[in-house]
Amino acid sequence: MSSSDSNSNPNQIIEHIVLFHLKPDADPSAVDAMMSSLSGLISLESVLHISTGPVSGRRSNPLPFTHMLHSRYRSKSDLTSYTEHPAHVSAVANSKPIVDDVMAVDWVADYFPGSPTVSPGSALRVTIAKLKEGAWDNEKGAVLGFLRGVKEKFPSIEQLTVGENFSPARAKGFSICSIAVFKGKDELEELDAQSELLEIEQNDVVDGVLVFDYVVAAPVQTASL
Repeated sequence: MSSSDSNSNPNQIIEHIVLFHLKPDADPSAVDAMMSSLSGLISLESVLHISTGPVSGRRSNPLPFTHMLHSRYRSKSDLTSYTEHPAHVSAVANSKPIVDDVMAVDWVADYFPGSPTVSPGSALRVTIAKLKEGAWDNEKGAVLGFLRGVKEKFPSIEQLTVGENFSPARAKGFSICSIAVFKGKDELEELDAQSELLEIEQNDVVDGVLVFDYVVAAPVQTASL
């Protein structure tokens, strides 16, 4: 584990989400190889957690993505070390022939005292919102506050991080991000039974929302780089 920022907060993590739209005719073996290669980057020193796989239970319609990568870091510089590492650069280059589109967001979770790892079998609800142009800071703060308040309504949420994207280049205009981690799919279905509490698209300042689910697969066993 690395924490190369001199002022890094031990209770802070950096969330990194990459969404992929894979080509419909992509060979399944090539897809498996891509997911395995990306998951194998857990061997890099700066990576606290990483998982990859297909998006499950999509609620956004249409959602132009089929797979995702979720990883965590202690600092922004650790994220930079990961993205610039030759193993990561090679994995991305090898995946390009089967990828139609990519979107990525990053945000800071300022208070995260627990383990950064997410157990296999856990279910994630990922929410990414785009705000209308010219939204005021207080309006942005209201959307962030709404998402942060979800954990009080749903005690079954084991982890919740919410933040503002700090990497706009590949975010397609989306700026507000959230991950809620549940023990499994059953707990996630309980949330869906009261989904009216999560309809942030009803907020006047929200211009679009992606909401999708993802189940964490077992980690890939790989030799250290």
